[in-house]
Parts: sequence; C-alpha cells; structure tokens
Amino acid sequence: MATLTYVYADQTAVLGPLATLAEPHTYDLCADHSQRLSAPRGWNVLRLAPDPATVEPSHDDLLALADAVREAGRPVAPPATDAPPTLRLVRSPSDGGV
Repeated sequence: MATLTYVYADQTAVLGPLATLAEPHTYDLCADHSQRLSAPRGWNVLRLAPDPATVEPSHDDLLALADAVREAGRPVAPPATDAPPTLRLVRSPSDGGV
C-alpha cells in the first residue's frame, strides 16, 4: 500500500506511494502497518501516501498485476542438453579413495 524510506541524516521516516521498482533500504507496507507506523523517539514521520481507505486500484495497478501474473506463469526453460558435464572429485587410491 505504501513504501517506507528512512532519511537518517534528517532523522525522518518517509511514508510515500508504493514504489514501482525495488530499491535497497525501502520497505513496502500493507495498509494496516502504514497506518500504525511510528518512528523512533526524536524522529519525524512524513506521510506522503494518501489515505488507504480512499485509494482505489488504478488502470496502472491492474496492468502491473497482470504483468506480474504473466511473468510468474511463464515456464522455466530446461537446462541446455549440450552443456559440458559437471566436474566431480575423483580420489586416487593413495588418498583412501576407490
């Protein structure tokens, strides 16, 4: 529902619209957690996200969901059969091997 980002230099937690790309050190929150968010003592919370109760799915949301479902449903290609054989350890009889 919303994406949380910390601005450590300003001691601010920023709660904004749901990010479209994964970024390190950002956290996507559901509606319940975004409403109950609190920050450490001395920090400010800047809420840029709209009220989740008033937000309805947009055309872009539906397209993103359809793309994600399509991507998840794609078959995984089997490994190439002409690949070289994998390496394996062969011990010599002097090492206690067979």
